[in-house]
Amino acid sequence: MKKFFIIALSLFLLTGCLPSVEKQDEVVQEDQESEETAIVPNYQISDSYYRTLIPFEPSDTRGLVVWNLNTRYDSDEFEEGLLRIAQKTFSTNTYIFQDGKYLDKETVQKWLKREYTSDQLKEKELTEADNLGLNPPLEDDADAEEIESHPIYLSYLLEHNYLVKTDENTVKLGGVAIGLALNSVYTYTIDGIEYTKEITDEELEEEGKSIAEEVIRRLRQTKGLETVPITIGLFKQTEETSIVPGNYFTYAISETDTSLNWETLDEEYVLFPSTNAQNNYRDDYEKFESFQLDVTQYFKNYSGIVGRAFYLEKELQKLSIDINIQFYGKAETIGFAQYITSLIGEHFPDEWTVEIKVMSSTGQEALILKEPDMDEPFVHIY
Repeated sequence: MKKFFIIALSLFLLTGCLPSVEKQDEVVQEDQESEETAIVPNYQISDSYYRTLIPFEPSDTRGLVVWNLNTRYDSDEFEEGLLRIAQKTFSTNTYIFQDGKYLDKETVQKWLKREYTSDQLKEKELTEADNLGLNPPLEDDADAEEIESHPIYLSYLLEHNYLVKTDENTVKLGGVAIGLALNSVYTYTIDGIEYTKEITDEELEEEGKSIAEEVIRRLRQTKGLETVPITIGLFKQTEETSIVPGNYFTYAISETDTSLNWETLDEEYVLFPSTNAQNNYRDDYEKFESFQLDVTQYFKNYSGIVGRAFYLEKELQKLSIDINIQFYGKAETIGFAQYITSLIGEHFPDEWTVEIKVMSSTGQEALILKEPDMDEPFVHIY
């Protein structure tokens, strides 16, 4: 039975601070199974963001990403980076974002497991159709050498869907983006003792591409995904103690079949201050160091300044700074925020996006944001 998917297009009329919604034509999406009502905002914040269906329907896998990735930094960048990759194929002006609807929680959890050996299949009374694990198989009685040489590569799999209008009031699935989160460090236990092993970039890329090929093959066997364009990216996680996220390092597009043409991504997150920043991005490091010096010179009760820089093709795109400081009144908070805002123009180039969060022991005190197209920074005092 076909599902009638009714969408009311809305126009956001900005009146003061509150938008009003004007419903327009209803449409039918024939590849679904029940009737629902949704809104597609006509207002788009910028070309960097997709419009989404309202109300937002989360994927069945919602929440799994936090449990399967090493850090919150990784989980945030894993999703945000996939949105950036998707924009290489699916324009934000044409496509509408929808959380993944084709891979449910049970399927994803099965795919993240190790592949079963023949003995394990017999023991569990399973068939090859149940053998869906994408990580290397390992016998139950494997010795230490075998355990070490069979890492868990795939940590998580994320699905995004992109809808496209077929005429004025009709939408359908126009594409899919898949992110594969890969472990750069393999953690395993032998006789109650925990060990770690670093996975080389070469090994991670080879195994990641092999997993991606199998994922594409399975998706092409899924009803509704036989011929839609699929973009797939490989994400390298950082270690559990890292305070900067990992990054996507390659992606591929499958237009209508199972073939993949891989493209290299030159993205990196760098901690400031750090040896990496000092050795490889010296000019940017000196700008940050000068900013840090000005902060510490006039405010002695700060407890730390940490920066996270996002680089694209070796050029700094965004610098996020956390400043921890103890305040003794709102007036002091306002004064500090004003001073920090004045330092942005003195130390950082106009083409950088700079985001500064001022924190105290009780929470966030201020947010300061300067983007390339802004004449003056945005400042909010909490």
